[in-house]
Amino acid sequence: MKLACSLASSTLRIFPNDLPPSRAFSPIDAALNERFSFQLAVRAEAYAKVAVSAAAPEGWTVRIRRVGLVPVPHHNTNVLANPLDLDGIGRIPGLVPDPLFEETSATLAFGETVSFWFTVTPPPDAKPGAYRIAATATPFDRGDAAIRIGRPVTRSAVIRLHPVRIAPRTGFDVTHWFYSDCIIQRYGTRLFDERYWTLLEAYLKDIAEHGQNVIYVPLFTPPLDTDKLPSQLLNVSRGNGGGYAFDWSSVRRYVRTARKCGIEKFEWSHFFSQWGCKCAIRIYEGQGETETLLWPADTPATSDTYRTFLSKLLPELRKFLADENILGKSFFHVSDEPHGDEARANYKAARAMLRELAPWMKTMDALSQIEFAREGLVDTPVPLTQVALDFLKEGIGSWCYYCCSPREGYLQHLMDTPLAKVAMHGFLFYRWPFKGFLHWGLNYWSKCQTRIPVDPFTVSDGGNWGGGWAYGDTFLVYPGPDGPIDSIRWEVFAEAMQDYALLQTLGVSRDDPLLAPIRSFSDFPKDARWRTAARRRLFASHVPAFP
Repeated sequence: MKLACSLASSTLRIFPNDLPPSRAFSPIDAALNERFSFQLAVRAEAYAKVAVSAAAPEGWTVRIRRVGLVPVPHHNTNVLANPLDLDGIGRIPGLVPDPLFEETSATLAFGETVSFWFTVTPPPDAKPGAYRIAATATPFDRGDAAIRIGRPVTRSAVIRLHPVRIAPRTGFDVTHWFYSDCIIQRYGTRLFDERYWTLLEAYLKDIAEHGQNVIYVPLFTPPLDTDKLPSQLLNVSRGNGGGYAFDWSSVRRYVRTARKCGIEKFEWSHFFSQWGCKCAIRIYEGQGETETLLWPADTPATSDTYRTFLSKLLPELRKFLADENILGKSFFHVSDEPHGDEARANYKAARAMLRELAPWMKTMDALSQIEFAREGLVDTPVPLTQVALDFLKEGIGSWCYYCCSPREGYLQHLMDTPLAKVAMHGFLFYRWPFKGFLHWGLNYWSKCQTRIPVDPFTVSDGGNWGGGWAYGDTFLVYPGPDGPIDSIRWEVFAEAMQDYALLQTLGVSRDDPLLAPIRSFSDFPKDARWRTAARRRLFASHVPAFP
């Protein structure tokens, strides 16, 4: 029984019909405290079981996971049909590598390739130098894992650690929206029961480990995409004389759990309805157990009813933030993605009301019409990457974002976005002085704009590919038994954010000639070899020569 095995970089999707890569595996260059990944592709000449193991220097941590496959029925729409901008050409429709299962073995069918993902972390006291990590695949009888039916095959990865320690990233925040309603629904928790808090901690630790430092806090059920399953942290009751009373205990636990897990900043739920502030948001008595609303769902945004509520809430919110010492680490929203003249008028009225009731509050929103920023309606705009550079040209300090669009040649992390493009997030974000990045879908496991759950292992477009959503846009993690299952897209994004921190640590100028080929969010180097060479140049020119 013979195995065909080869090493591959983390920027290559290995489809089941692919042969193991034949190109020699290049050494991996990394900082002393950098986490990195590579793959071992395995193919058998017959039906068999294979077990994979690793041998690493003392103190090194190597995590091995099997790369799973999920169905993708079509290429996404509005994409460019060239290999640098579109992955899976000739393989989609089909099975696409994405989830990472905590498995170190797999059953191989004849003519199929399976990949294993190796995530490597050097020890805290790592020294510069060249190291080897041996990845071994051993074939066993599929009916009896104790019977070896062939010789093990070992491939060695060379790791070159350079004399630099990456400092924590500063001045650039990252958030992917986390949906508590999907946790509650998928795992069947009773709102915020103890099972929910256990799951929350597992997800937040994973989020922080992947370079995200901001978390969305569902003070109220997020007014995003639909009438969602209630996930309201703030317990609200009607007080005497028509007032309101607030219990902050769940909010406090959420914030403190996040900080314990390494989250630094907090993004608070939007105060007005999506796409232009037409209505007040849905707020429930209690935390939504009975779905009893405090006011009708069509209550106008600037009505006396909602104004009265906010006049009671906002001073208490400010006190809570001050008590938790996170007032200066909080981001506030008015309405998500307002657009058009009517929405701008509604937004202007809602923003004026917030300024009157909470003059201390600075706001940020995903919006791409520059008029909102020109008129001073939003303190920090978050425009689409398609127009984000226009904001910077006018001196408007901004974050940036993408969701269902733009696609074509633009930066994305979809199921058919080449991983080499995904890996460029860090370089692109560093190239311009943006303040942060926002994406709407960390774990949106629902059918588009409904409460209906989907199986994310079979549906990655919210069931709305034909309506403009994209495969891979709705989530980056899958639901595991007791926490998240990472995707290879999520892992590569995390590595890209280390690139940002490396550039920052080395003091690289945004105008450095190295970054000159990065001209826009669609015009940038998309071949994995560019990033590999750029990292080597960084280590060679900014730190002492490799011994």
